[in-house]
Formats: sequence, structure tokens, C-alpha cells
Amino acid sequence: MKVLITGATGYLAGHCIAELLTQGYSVRGTVRDLRTADVAHLRALAERTGGELEFAEADLTGDAGWTEAVDGCAYVWHVASPFPSNIPRDEDEVIRPAVEGTLRVLRAAESSGTVRRVVLTSSEAAVHYGHDSDRVFTEADWSDPGKAGPYAKSKTLAERAAWDFARESGLELVVLNPCTILGPMLNADVNTSLELIRRIMRGTLPVVPKIGWNVVDVRDLARLHRLAMETPSAAGNRYIAAGQFMWAREMASVLAGRYRSRGYRIGTGAMPYWMLWVMARFDPSGRLALGFWGREDRSSAAKAERELGWTSRPPSDSVLDTATSMIELGVVPRR
Repeated sequence: MKVLITGATGYLAGHCIAELLTQGYSVRGTVRDLRTADVAHLRALAERTGGELEFAEADLTGDAGWTEAVDGCAYVWHVASPFPSNIPRDEDEVIRPAVEGTLRVLRAAESSGTVRRVVLTSSEAAVHYGHDSDRVFTEADWSDPGKAGPYAKSKTLAERAAWDFARESGLELVVLNPCTILGPMLNADVNTSLELIRRIMRGTLPVVPKIGWNVVDVRDLARLHRLAMETPSAAGNRYIAAGQFMWAREMASVLAGRYRSRGYRIGTGAMPYWMLWVMARFDPSGRLALGFWGREDRSSAAKAERELGWTSRPPSDSVLDTATSMIELGVVPRR
């Protein structure tokens, strides 16, 4: 069976491709431009696994290519979505491609005549924004777009649009809502969720802000996509993908325990709020971090564990494996 993965060169998409190839599926991945896409690491995956991998050109911002991309595919995993490293001046820069791109993929899947199910990668950002962090969030919760920033708003509106389309068309849909994704990189492209680990390892963050998240390992999340595709009863459901909550200082302590003795200058002290506020005036990622200060949003993956038999590894393993891959790929200098 052939599975379409959107945004094939992305961090999560690469692990989704690896999961499928290892399990014997053939894969087609979409890229924006076949001439310039960096797919060497993905071709290497296919060679190692002996799997069948091909690429198709399609962009979330346009209709061209999507009919051809889904042709002959039994399943679609819509993984691609804009994930900004800073707060955009115009929220539509994030919202429009997320919502319109999702609908483009779903329309192509519905009209293909071959696609049995779509697995959509949404986000925890579509679950808990606009609510007090004094309880455990579940799949019954939805973020309030009126109280959410551009990224959370984009994920919420895109998922809402997907469910509306599925109800009206009869398309079989499963949605996954992952928390902060960590784990080994497959190439040297550092995405937003990995930036904190990179800074800690490079010694550019001597003190660590009071921010934290539920962590899900990228490999476990890829496996959850497959379980959501293969389990008949998953149709029509949302599933939160969340491991344990971990503060950024706890991540730094785990990294210091492994890498300080090897010459890495890893800071584990507490950053005062005023310092992050000053950083935010000059550093776009600091502005993002301000919104997480002191929040202990906790989400439950009990539904995925109960209905799909899914489990996630300890977040400390994901943190360490992220750092190891950064050293191996040259993202962090070897000491």
C-alpha cells in the first residue's frame, strides 16, 4: 500500500517516512520544488530499509499537483503546516496556508477514489490555549481562537475546518494532537521545537527560563500515526500525543549530567522573568517563550494508550537523543 506524506522534508515527516518504510509500506512524499528539495537523507532511509520512496511536487499555497500527489495512494498523512520561529506581523501568514492547505489536501483525498483514510497532524495548540492551566486537558478540549496567538489559532482553525469537511464529505479522518516534539534529527535542519536544546548545548543560554511542556518523542509520534491509520476504530477520533511534562531547567540538568564532563558548557541556573522580557525585545524566540512563562499545561494521552495501545518513552531519553543527533550532524560543535 502506498501512503502520501505531505511536507516530506520536515522533521516529523522524515520520521513518519522511516516508520512506514520499516513497516513495509511504500511512500510518496510531497515537496514544494523537486529541483531544490533536500531529500538525500530520505533517499538514504529508503536504501537502508529497502523500501519504495518517491516524491511529488505540491505546495499548500496552490492547487497544482495535489491530484497527482494522491493518485494511487490508500492513505494520506497530512503532516505539513507552517511552524513560525517568531510571532508574525500578520497572522494570516500562518493561518491561511494552514487552513487552505489542509482543505486542499482533503479535497484531493476525497476526490481520488483510492484514499481510505486521512491522518491529520494537528497540535496540542488546538487543545488548551485560552484556558487556565489548572487541570489536565483531554481530546474534549478546544483552544479559543480569540485568545490564541497566530500559530495556535492556525492549528485550531485548520483542525476545525478539517472536521467540518470530513462530516460533509464522508471522508474518513483521524486527528493527532502532539505536544512539544523532541528526538533525533535526521538532517541538520533545526526546527522551532528543537531550538531550545540547540541553545543549551551550544552554551548560549547560561540561565534557563521557567518554561516547560509535555514532551512527545518524534519516533513515538510517527508510530502513533501508523496506529491511527491501521486501527479501524480510530476513524472520527482525536488523539493527544503527550509524554510527561518537563521544565526547560530539567532538560538542561539532564543534558549537563551527560555532556558537561565532555566539555560542553551547559547552564542550569534559573533565568529571572525580567531577563526574558529584555531578550524578547531583540530575540523573536524570546517573544514566543514569554507566552509559556510559568505555565504548566498538562495533557493526557490516556485515550491513545487505551484505544491504540500507544506508549511514549521518558522525555529525558528524547532530550538526550536530540542532543546526540545535533552533535553527530554538526549542529552543535563536537567537544
